[in-house]
Amino acid sequence: MRRRTGDGRKEREALTEITLMKKDGFMTRRLGLLLLCVIVMLGAGGAVSAGPGDDPSLLTVKRIFDSDDFNGESFGPARWLEDGSRYTTLEDSNDIDKGRDIVRYEPRTGQREVLVWAEQLVPKGQSEPLKIDGYTWSDDGTRLLIFTNSQRVWRTNTRGDYWVLTPANGRLRKLGGDAAASSLMFAKFSPNGRKVAYVRQNNLYVQNVGDLEITQLTHDGSETIINGTSDWVYEEEFSLRDGFRWSPNGKWIAYWQFDTSAVPMFHMIDNTSSLYPEITTFAYPKAGQTNSACRVGVVHVEGGSTRWFELSDDPRNHYIPKMEWADNSKEIVVQHLNRLQNRNEVILANVRKGTSRTVMTERDAAWLDVTDCLTWFDEGSRFTWLSERDGWRRLYAISRSGRKATPLTPPACDVVDLACVDKEGGWAYYMASPEDPTQRYLYRVALDGTGSAERITPEDRPGMHSYDISPDAKWAFHTVSSFGGPPVISLVSLPDHQTVRVLADNAKLRQTMAEVKTGPTEFFRVDIGDGVELDAWCIRPPQFDPNGRYPTLFHVYGEPAGQTVLDRWGGKGYLWHQMLAQQGYVVVSVDNRGTPAPRGRQWRKCVYRQIGVLASADQAAAVRRVIETRPYVDPNAIGVWDWSGGGSMSLNAIFRYPDLYRTAMAIAFVSDLRLYDTIYQERYMGLPDDNAEGYRNGSPITFAGQLEGNLLLVHGTADDNVHYQSCEVLVNKLIEHDKRFTMMAYPNRTHGIREGTNTTVHLYSLLTRYLQENLPSSQNGGD
Repeated sequence: MRRRTGDGRKEREALTEITLMKKDGFMTRRLGLLLLCVIVMLGAGGAVSAGPGDDPSLLTVKRIFDSDDFNGESFGPARWLEDGSRYTTLEDSNDIDKGRDIVRYEPRTGQREVLVWAEQLVPKGQSEPLKIDGYTWSDDGTRLLIFTNSQRVWRTNTRGDYWVLTPANGRLRKLGGDAAASSLMFAKFSPNGRKVAYVRQNNLYVQNVGDLEITQLTHDGSETIINGTSDWVYEEEFSLRDGFRWSPNGKWIAYWQFDTSAVPMFHMIDNTSSLYPEITTFAYPKAGQTNSACRVGVVHVEGGSTRWFELSDDPRNHYIPKMEWADNSKEIVVQHLNRLQNRNEVILANVRKGTSRTVMTERDAAWLDVTDCLTWFDEGSRFTWLSERDGWRRLYAISRSGRKATPLTPPACDVVDLACVDKEGGWAYYMASPEDPTQRYLYRVALDGTGSAERITPEDRPGMHSYDISPDAKWAFHTVSSFGGPPVISLVSLPDHQTVRVLADNAKLRQTMAEVKTGPTEFFRVDIGDGVELDAWCIRPPQFDPNGRYPTLFHVYGEPAGQTVLDRWGGKGYLWHQMLAQQGYVVVSVDNRGTPAPRGRQWRKCVYRQIGVLASADQAAAVRRVIETRPYVDPNAIGVWDWSGGGSMSLNAIFRYPDLYRTAMAIAFVSDLRLYDTIYQERYMGLPDDNAEGYRNGSPITFAGQLEGNLLLVHGTADDNVHYQSCEVLVNKLIEHDKRFTMMAYPNRTHGIREGTNTTVHLYSLLTRYLQENLPSSQNGGD
């Protein structure tokens, strides 16, 4: 998924700046550029480098990204206990340095009880407690599984060590036998808490908690055969990491297997970690190329052969993004997609017989989004399902046979997500925003399909709301934020939404923000004609003069994976935009058609087979309309920037509309749609052989020869998601067209370009100075 992701922490810095000029007048123009750089850095360097302790009303890159001034308050991680009556969370120990206690709370009274003291987590022979990277309780609450010493695998820390603690007797034991440190993945208790299953080196194991006996369930795991977890592209696009499931009776384990042997290999070069380059190689299927063969099966926890379910005779051209037990230990339920992802079969597979039957098939002329909301209720006779079959994403109750589908949520209203199914009370809680796509609120409807939807979030609380609801649906951890307001986390009762207590109010951050000089902000709609209105926000300078002219930077994303126009706290990215406003910039963001806004199926899917084309046209039309209706926007000083899909959009903007955009900053972008992965790219574009013209027209590189403005390219050389290759092929094309541009390569950084000391400060300083030089405001050297 082409979105910015939070990557790690190590770095070595380097700058590769490429400035291409014609030979005539080289020295003159180069000297002029150097003088301009010196003037700009002297005049505006304080806005980049001023540190903590300076004027609290002013923002700088170092203050935003290299100080604690704007660090937010957090809560948790918290875990609801099985019956929902209580929850546990981590709190710093008062007795042991670096230790954390696990504490249980009763929601209504706030009664506190320490269940596990940090000193109980000190292994024998060691002096410090285990660092808790994650924890889960057995269903009966008698044992605790601790995840520690974790290491990152692509996006998240999913490999580490696991220990089991029995609080009643203080027994703490490490799992895995002779396994190497940090080599176990996704360990979880059996339903009765007597066994733990985990993945080790692409094989599945089960270990008894009592005598620590280990049973190896699969034996074919290798570099190309993956059991119990996923390949690269499933992890990235379907968020599939944990690839096995205990049966409710604890006798079986269902799991995914991937055969990557026919998938083309991608190679990344690490030039900074050793004297000679090191190569990282992994299976990465680009659009149109061969996928892994994926299948699901079940194996008995005592060992034996796996029973595979034959869902397709062509497993490399189908996907199995979801698999769970079907509310019993007799059947699993599978979602089975064709390669074009416009047909999704819901299949029930019988464990003992090895047979399967399709109970429902969902189809769409464009693409289908995989639903995460399949939840069984009515003793397994029905399940919840999200579908756009009538043009809106609505929640349905589907019978187990698939023959009856009852719509639960109102027509002409999109469900954003299913929050909880209250089986006892007969309610489905869901997130939606029927009238304003920039907001998110909690609603509920009856599971029997009667009555009307009820809004649970109070009417007087605009903003972005999210909920972690207890299993009994009586309580929720509620988080709310707004565009300029940091999150507040509270415990609320349901369905009355009464605040029981505030868990984290970010009071310190709010006070800091109150001292910051911020500009006027507004949400509005841009009418681009033909009945199309786009949601947008705008930040203006604190000392805004309606009669002035301001350089305007458009913050874009524009692809089906994300919205930018949301009424939520934007963290340090928001603060950087406010910093630019302090320097005399107007900052605007617009959501074009094709973004996942809750505005109906046609809004989201009108971009099918033309990613990059309609979206950039919408953005350009919005820019023109903003110029027409807001005289303070300087039509000769329009900039555009963002990351990943937003980087691609920035390139399409300045290449396709050179008369409109003066400056673009593109980070970690896809320059040629054929270079990205099968699941994401083919979902929205179809296969390259079937849509060659669409791939060509949607790729920024096709229009590189039209570049006239200022262009900054930024990429991490260890980007496993959007490869550095994408940057180099564009550089090659720009050279071919004799175009001038600037390029920054961050060695051995991944998609988020965050690894290492000072990387984020360096990056945002680079972006800030590039704007000051190439889209100057009157406050930093402009007219």
